[in-house]
Amino acid sequence: MKVMGLTGGVGMGKSTVAHLLQARGHAVVDTDVLARQIVRPGTPALTEIVAAFGPELLDDAGGLRREALARLVFADTAARKRLEAITHPRIRELWQTQLRAWQAESRAVAAVVIPLLYETQAASAFDVVVCVACSLATQEQRLIARGWSREQIEQRRAAQFPVQEKMERANYVIWTEGLPRHTEAQLDRLLSGWLAA
Repeated sequence: MKVMGLTGGVGMGKSTVAHLLQARGHAVVDTDVLARQIVRPGTPALTEIVAAFGPELLDDAGGLRREALARLVFADTAARKRLEAITHPRIRELWQTQLRAWQAESRAVAAVVIPLLYETQAASAFDVVVCVACSLATQEQRLIARGWSREQIEQRRAAQFPVQEKMERANYVIWTEGLPRHTEAQLDRLLSGWLAA
């Protein structure tokens, strides 16, 4: 099984490329989805988060108030590190387990979407790393369209390696500045070259 790590900045098109991979029959797991799973009510991770940051982060149904937690940790580096110490090992364990399951099923290609791939030293787990990127101006436009403030955008950027560094480290770059069909064409060219190697 060939394994791809998919990374890039927030709002730069990782989910779009992940959906394109799935549409081509490839197995994909997204760590953002796993991050939601591990903090469901009753989970050990949620219990630890409440112990670390306070019960006010729970809503009336006992669920995590994700936006409140995000506001807290992206404004405080020490708090973010504390949260990452709780969540990152659990997320890594889940995607590694998923890869082993797909390996046992003899899947040909699998991809893991990890925004913090380099920040969490996960690159060595993959045959190739693909960075999905666009200009910072386009990133900002996309995130503002989602309702983000400029302060939120700057906080998220500050919490990750610069996208230029991710592009330089990656084996491949998919540039999502153009039309959707241009993104598709880049992915298909990448896959045909990689899978033929």
